[in-house]
Amino acid sequence: MTKDGSVMEHGEISSKAPLVAPVAAGVNRAVAVVDTFLRFIAIIGTIGSAIAMGTTNETLPFFTQFIQFEAKYSDLPSFTFFVAANAVVCTYLVLSIPLSIVHILRPRARYSRLFLVFFDTAMLALLTAGASAAAAIVYLAHKGNVRANWFSICQQFDSFCERISGSLIGSFAAMVLLVVLITLSAFALARRH
Repeated sequence: MTKDGSVMEHGEISSKAPLVAPVAAGVNRAVAVVDTFLRFIAIIGTIGSAIAMGTTNETLPFFTQFIQFEAKYSDLPSFTFFVAANAVVCTYLVLSIPLSIVHILRPRARYSRLFLVFFDTAMLALLTAGASAAAAIVYLAHKGNVRANWFSICQQFDSFCERISGSLIGSFAAMVLLVVLITLSAFALARRH
């Protein structure tokens, strides 16, 4: 029986009853759609960075054609780590797409969101480590270090330096997207109650 004295049948919805649960589910569904979209964008950034860095090399002739200097990404362990970190994060993002789709279908799922928050944070740490290590070497390639007698190589290997610098962009963009993904998942978990 309601306040005005009318009787409600089982399963009947009062026109005056607040619709809190569907609104919360709708917001969580919208968050899940944005989450899925951002994962696809982050996949593009990480795979683009890994491919750009992994295919970077340049050869310069020195005096004759038989003596040449070569610069490859695999010559520097920091760049190799960068490629591996981006590949691992890209693989994780591809594997996390089905969970993100589950959140579109079941917006109130809780434990899978916790799973994503945990692993998104771990992948953010890995990507940050790889991008930071590569950024330090890119800085040395551009500026050098006079005190350590490390000369900048970008005046000679300009194509190599442009590619390694450009490959950092996708990785840093993916880092920002992972921060947004973690924030969105935390927001969806907080709205549950």
